[in-house]
Amino acid sequence: MSSKDDMVELVAKTTGCTKTSARDAVNKMFDSMMKTCKKSGELQIPGFGKFKVRHRAARRGRNPRTGQPITIKASKSVGFKPAAAFKGSL
Repeated sequence: MSSKDDMVELVAKTTGCTKTSARDAVNKMFDSMMKTCKKSGELQIPGFGKFKVRHRAARRGRNPRTGQPITIKASKSVGFKPAAAFKGSL
């Protein structure tokens, strides 16, 4: 599976629902995952892994074209740490 459309196809096939229903379910799942991460800073799914909001401090960098020093703003990102069961199944 390499895309969200592939996931929708798999959900529709394994549950017997329509692709429209499967797409709605997949979209709602991702929306709720994003809201949970935004609200609490992390989302843990036993047997799968943990999504955690990570804060990156502002830092100095270089413009790759000109070589001039620049300031890179502070930002947030989401990290993922797979559960042992998931990691072991790879």
